[in-house]
Amino acid sequence: MTSDRDEILQAVSSAVLAVTRHLSVREVLQVIVRSAQRLLDARYAALGVPDDDGSFAEFVAEGLTDKQWDAIGPLPRQHGMLGAMLRDGAPARLPDLRSDPRFEWWPKAHPVMKDFLGVPIRDGEQVIGIIFLANKRTAGGFTEADQELLTLFAAHAAIALTNARLYERGRELAMLEERNRMARELHDAVTQKLFSLRLTAQAAATMLHSAPDKAAAELERVQRLAGEALAELRAVIVELRPAELDRHGLAETLRKHVRMLDRLHPSDVTFECDELPPLDPEVEVALLRVAQEALHNAFRHAGAARISVRLAREGGRLALSVRDDGAGFVRDATRGLGLESMRDRAESVGGVLTVDSAAGDGTTVRVEVGV
Repeated sequence: MTSDRDEILQAVSSAVLAVTRHLSVREVLQVIVRSAQRLLDARYAALGVPDDDGSFAEFVAEGLTDKQWDAIGPLPRQHGMLGAMLRDGAPARLPDLRSDPRFEWWPKAHPVMKDFLGVPIRDGEQVIGIIFLANKRTAGGFTEADQELLTLFAAHAAIALTNARLYERGRELAMLEERNRMARELHDAVTQKLFSLRLTAQAAATMLHSAPDKAAAELERVQRLAGEALAELRAVIVELRPAELDRHGLAETLRKHVRMLDRLHPSDVTFECDELPPLDPEVEVALLRVAQEALHNAFRHAGAARISVRLAREGGRLALSVRDDGAGFVRDATRGLGLESMRDRAESVGGVLTVDSAAGDGTTVRVEVGV
């Protein structure tokens, strides 16, 4: 008995140490789920962090393939057993989840789950998440001892999750201060460059007829100053990349953005993504902004019923495509749709933007960039 207890405590200790080595909230959530799954020998494990809009701000799971996860669809809302656990803040251990009156339904592609164990993750009196396991691999389902073990683990996981949140908030504040500093420097540096540009252009204009050679030299200086100003602006834009990219990367940031738009708009908005290699920060910013601009155009101008966003690896290149089934447009009507801005962003990272559209036949915006 003492040996079994020591083994269990060692397992909890190892799992908690694995959690505390990670500081990003997303990483902490993933490690908590994996550790709980291994600790209690479950087929499925998941953890949800509620938001203020009746859904989940974060939801991670183990035991599902990416294909299954995509087929299931958007994040769950706070209904059924998950909603009951959030409201009651009490653990739940069931021999068959489907027979409980609090169970409501699953999406069509959701795997069948039978025996169920869920416990809240608390910060004081506040429930900051739910961790739950399903389909224990050993016969007999989850036991009372399993519930006690998962409750103990959840208490330690709460500390790690709270610590990760505090770390990220501190980092965000530091980043905000740095961005404000950079904005002041940008204002000073670019203002000086633009003032010099204006004076040099005025000088060139006055010498254009009386001293064309000197005017040409001044115009070369204008070109050089413009290039320097553009380079400084691009460098600062890269530094001012959205915090979500630092926290989640391009794929997850786009997935969250698409999921939010799908909830807010009547259009059916979907996202697909291949497994991505590490990307340069400049590429992530450029592709995110192109996708956001293309989606904005689709909602504002296309009247589309369906919009799809896809990130795909094709050989040594990464392709972003945003396709809608809306009204489309003819080439003469492209002004004002932000196409030049998207093209500039693509070209700034060595990419190529193409737009395929025809009146009444939808629009596809596509960017290809080497990775």
